[in-house]
Parts: sequence; C-alpha cells; structure tokens
Amino acid sequence: MRLKRLRLFSFRAHQETTVDFVPKVNLLHGPNGAGKTNLLEAIHYLCLSKSFIASQDGYVLRKGAPHFEVEGWFEGERRPELRVRIAYVPSEGKRLFINGAPLERLADIVGVLPVVVVSPEDYALTAGGPDERRRFLDNIMSQARPVYLDDLLKYRRALKQRNALLQQYRRMPHRVHASVLDSWDAELITLGSRLIAARIRFLAEFDAFLDAAYRQIEDVAERPTITYDGVAKIPADAEETAIAEVFRNAVARVAKRERELGRTLVGPHRDELVFRLNDFEVRRYASQGQHRTFGMALKLAQFFYLHDRLDEMPLLLLDDVFDTLDARRTGAFLELLQSDAVGQSLITAANRSLLDGMIPFARPQHGTLYVEKGAVRAETADET
Repeated sequence: MRLKRLRLFSFRAHQETTVDFVPKVNLLHGPNGAGKTNLLEAIHYLCLSKSFIASQDGYVLRKGAPHFEVEGWFEGERRPELRVRIAYVPSEGKRLFINGAPLERLADIVGVLPVVVVSPEDYALTAGGPDERRRFLDNIMSQARPVYLDDLLKYRRALKQRNALLQQYRRMPHRVHASVLDSWDAELITLGSRLIAARIRFLAEFDAFLDAAYRQIEDVAERPTITYDGVAKIPADAEETAIAEVFRNAVARVAKRERELGRTLVGPHRDELVFRLNDFEVRRYASQGQHRTFGMALKLAQFFYLHDRLDEMPLLLLDDVFDTLDARRTGAFLELLQSDAVGQSLITAANRSLLDGMIPFARPQHGTLYVEKGAVRAETADET
C-alpha cells in the first residue's frame, strides 16, 4: 500500500495542507510542535477512522474551525487507486468516503488500508498495564480479520449493557430480574469465548513472526514469546465449546462479587498478554534497551503478519523513534526500511542529522519534507 498524496483541512496545526509522498522512505523533519506528527495522525484517521494519540475527535479539530477533513490518495499492490476522505463535524460526528461513496460503518475501513505505527509510546506496550497489550492485539486482529472486529464490537456492546444492569442491580436489586442478567451472561460468554479462541489461535501463528522480527534488530540468542493469561489456563488447541465452559464457570464464581461492585470482572476485556525473553517476564525484569527492542519487534512482527495475511504491504509510520535507539539498532532498522521487505514508510524527526548518511535521500524513491508552523515543503535534491 502506498500513499501518494495527503490533504488536510483544519486538522491540528494544519489549516490547509497538501503533500505528496515518494514510494519508499519519507522523512518529515522540522522543529518540535511544527505539525509533523499531525501528518501521521491524519493518515491513521484514513486507515482506521481514529487517532493513535487523541482519545476524542474534538481534540484534533483546529481551534475555531467548524469541521476538519482529511483526504488521501492510495495505490495498492493489487488494488486500484483509492481516494479516501474522512470528515468530522462536532454536532454530526464522522463520515468516511471511499472514491466518493460513503461507508455505512466506520469499521468497514479497517483492514482496507493496513497501517502500523511505531512511536516512543510503545514503551507502555511492554512496561505498562494490560490495556495497552490488549489494544495492540485487537488492532492487529481487527485489521487482519473482519469477523474478529465484528465479534469485538458486539462483545463491547454486550459488556456495556451487562455492566449497566449490574450497576442497576447494585443500587436497586429488586428492579432487575435474575433472568435478564442470565441472558446477558449467555451473550457475554458466547461472544467472549469466540474472542478468546481467536486470540489463542492468533498468538500461535504470531510466534514465528515475532521471533523473526526480533532477530532482525537484535543479534543475541534471547527468545521472545507471548503467553495468553485469561479466565483460566486454556490450551492452545482448546475448542470453543471448552473455552465457553471455562468462561461460564468463571462467571458463576464471581457472580456475587460482580453484583456487589456493579461491573463485569472476568472476560477478554480483562485478560492479559505476558511478554517474555527466554524465561523472564519483560514487564518486570527487562532493561530499558530490552523494552525498546521488544516493542519495536512487536511492531515489525505486526507489519509482516498483516502483509502475509492481507497480501498488501502496510504503511509504516515511525514517529520520533530514532533518538531513543543506539546507532546499531538505528542502522539495522533503517537498512530494513530501504529493503524490499518494507514498502512505504513515513518518519518524523526533529533533527534530520540522525538519518543523514544512512539513507540516500537524493535518490527519487526516498525524500525529505520540511515541516514548520503547519506548512510542508518538499526539499530538492540539492538540499538533501
């Protein structure tokens, strides 16, 4: 997948910006706060209908503007050119269009334009709480498998309804009949079991991608693994019916406590992924360098997995990542970006000297763009 042109209107620092990109490495450099990351954020909106930074769309809207728009012209390896536009109006929400036709659901764009983001915030993937790891897992699987995304959205709706009922029961137990809770228990278990089964199967497939990615950027003999820690210890080859039975028993065990607290205490929304190098847990015992290496390996593995499953090379967005890496890891990563294994990448950096001499920007397949005060200027060969 290649992004040929991007247009922004009233998006963050950009009042009105249009920028063209080259097929391989695109370096966006300039002072901090100039609007470099905004460009990556806008691309993420087109690919997944949301930001990878802001939790609410209103935070992205330029101050005083009535709406924002982002439009991108994409070219796939095996797909015709796609023109994707997303528009947000505070009173109306978001609308997404492909080649001028509106999508019925925003979720329908997921997987059409595969994307992987690498950023300093990836440290939270390995060092932070389980929410980050579940979000990472859901991101990959939703892009690779539309059925998984449908089940995930249905599960979240069922979870929201069940939690509302538990809250109501906590306040006024006589107003909620047990049969109503039982029906939502059944819905939660059916959908949750499907999610857990899919996640366990995915991790078995993802293992080889993670191992290969780790070895691309680290030459030590450490072995990276991911273990699924859910409602109970479930074998990788467990059938969905067996998982449902384990889940049902777990729900029954905590039923009294859930009604006291007013929230759902077990299920895939609380499950954990445990990252290990050899036998030690990364979150608890890894060095800062090992955290960074594991995090970058996860994102590289995501890239190669999506490429394999979708037969389309994802866009690779790297936001200000190289100033935290040593020269050896930086060199290994930049060499990979120039290889045939990776397609188009977009890199932000405050200081372009970190990459000078490591990427031949004078060649037409690579390019540099200078960003300042929400404006973008393509640099000439003489400047590179």
